[in-house]
Amino acid sequence: MIRVTRLNGEHFALNPDLIERVEGHPDTVVFLVDGTKYIVREGVDEVLDEIREYRASILATAYAMDRGTYRTTSGPSPVSPAHPADDAPRASVVPFPAREER
Repeated sequence: MIRVTRLNGEHFALNPDLIERVEGHPDTVVFLVDGTKYIVREGVDEVLDEIREYRASILATAYAMDRGTYRTTSGPSPVSPAHPADDAPRASVVPFPAREER
């Protein structure tokens, strides 16, 4: 999700995969694929930078997961319902298997 700001100052997040186009008329208008329009404070270039950074972060996370180096930074994972005790194992990310050379 990318964070943008309405003209009234309200912050909200948009799924960049649903953005069809962004136009500056002088106000920046974000058009979604379902026809919804949002007028935002950020300029066209800022919205495009947010989208680029969002997509780059997904690729970087996938790369880290593939190499087995991905670690969450948001603290401990929630306890799974199968292990409700505090000393139970926490959920963890399992890296993708290594790719074989052809």
